[in-house]
Amino acid sequence: MKKRVIIIGAGIAGLTAGIYALQSGFDVTIYESHTIPGGASTSWRRKGYLFEGGMHWLTGSSPKIPLHKLWREVGALDDSVNIYNRDPFLTFEDNRQRACLYRDLDKLRRHFLEISPDDRKEINRLCRDIKKFTKMSMPVLDIKGVKVKEKSALPLSMLLAMLPALPRMSFYTNQTTMEFTRRFKSPLLRGLLESVVGPENNASGMIFTIATLVSGDGGYPEGGSLGMANRMAKRFQTLGGTIQYGKEVSKVPVQNGVASGIIIDGEQIPADAVIITQDTRVAIDNLFDSPLREPWAEKMRESTKPMMITFICVGVEADLSDLPESLTFVSDQPLRCGDLAASIISINNYAGYKGYAPEGCTAITSGIMGDSYDFWKACKEKGTYETEKQNLAETFIHTLAKKLPQTAGKIAVWDVATPLTYERYLHSYKGSWMSIMKKGSKMESYPSKPESIKNVYFAGQRLVNPGGLPVAVETGRRAVQYLCRDTDLVFQDNI
Repeated sequence: MKKRVIIIGAGIAGLTAGIYALQSGFDVTIYESHTIPGGASTSWRRKGYLFEGGMHWLTGSSPKIPLHKLWREVGALDDSVNIYNRDPFLTFEDNRQRACLYRDLDKLRRHFLEISPDDRKEINRLCRDIKKFTKMSMPVLDIKGVKVKEKSALPLSMLLAMLPALPRMSFYTNQTTMEFTRRFKSPLLRGLLESVVGPENNASGMIFTIATLVSGDGGYPEGGSLGMANRMAKRFQTLGGTIQYGKEVSKVPVQNGVASGIIIDGEQIPADAVIITQDTRVAIDNLFDSPLREPWAEKMRESTKPMMITFICVGVEADLSDLPESLTFVSDQPLRCGDLAASIISINNYAGYKGYAPEGCTAITSGIMGDSYDFWKACKEKGTYETEKQNLAETFIHTLAKKLPQTAGKIAVWDVATPLTYERYLHSYKGSWMSIMKKGSKMESYPSKPESIKNVYFAGQRLVNPGGLPVAVETGRRAVQYLCRDTDLVFQDNI
């Protein structure tokens, strides 16, 4: 008789875990509080416009990257899915000057030198480092002691290729992106580089992102976040798995140190194992009768720096396909969320993506990065929440019209999602969707299973800082490998 596994959450980690568990011989049911799959990898429609609320590029979209094999195994990618590799990836404008982040390294170097010949030394050094970091890639490995149908190991050639970048990692990790960009004389180049991952994050995120793009990876799969989630959900269900939507798990009951299932609406549903893919930072406090107090859990509580966004989207009754797909510019009227004031505005332009808007129209998204959770929570309590969202949307629409006059009077619909929105739908910590890597931050990796509770496994983006889609798929796979090892089953034995 097959062992019954319950997975909490139908996000990317939960769907990944479900697919691998089914392929390894388990009976699997996913319980999801939302009405759709995907978790933080999501999008939504308003009046005929599709607003991408999650993925902007996918690490592992290229067949050259080891992670690509995982995305194909779980159905996120297949031969029918087109990959958009926009180029330039990012355009920064200030005082009518423009700098572009090209994927071709030689073209990028020439472009930077044209902008600022005085920065030749730093430009050349940066391009040398980018080339080194293109060889860095997340390996796909098996845990120790698990039986597998097909082994996954780190090839020696891949390890040797990564070695030149290792001495430079601490250089970027131990400074913020803003500190790094002070080496450049050109304000335009500084602005472009700071726009890649934000000025306050450590500079390793910037160099890794640019290197990913230059390596030919980091494309955007057709259909975006929700399309990818739906493909994975279909793969899971085709394999015989069940997803129960609109089912919020309140507790994981534990008796004598052993998890026995889950509780929904007061009813206990038994299981042989439970894989928790809800935000681990929230789960360790809320899903058990008493908070989990293992050393790693305490460290997670202390070190988690949540990455939050107030997300703005508008539907424009105009074709903006002649404009950059990702445009960052300096505005004389900042967008405000309480103490946050964003004068550097970034917009994503989906005019070139079929199905994202009515014919001749364009879906645009933007966001204010930073911790605005307390501000929005206070607005909710005071009854000014909807008013503040509308004020923000109107300010953004006015700012957009000043930058792009063709949008003036052409806004068909707007929507604002705050950290409270994400908290409500994702049950994530303060509505965050990743973790911030501050100056000097080391990449933290947390365990897939607690020591004090048997039959419980964790997966999801919070398990490895800073998170993201690669972590979600890797930890979903890893959780099932631990499950297979504990139950003496062969990982992926049924494929």
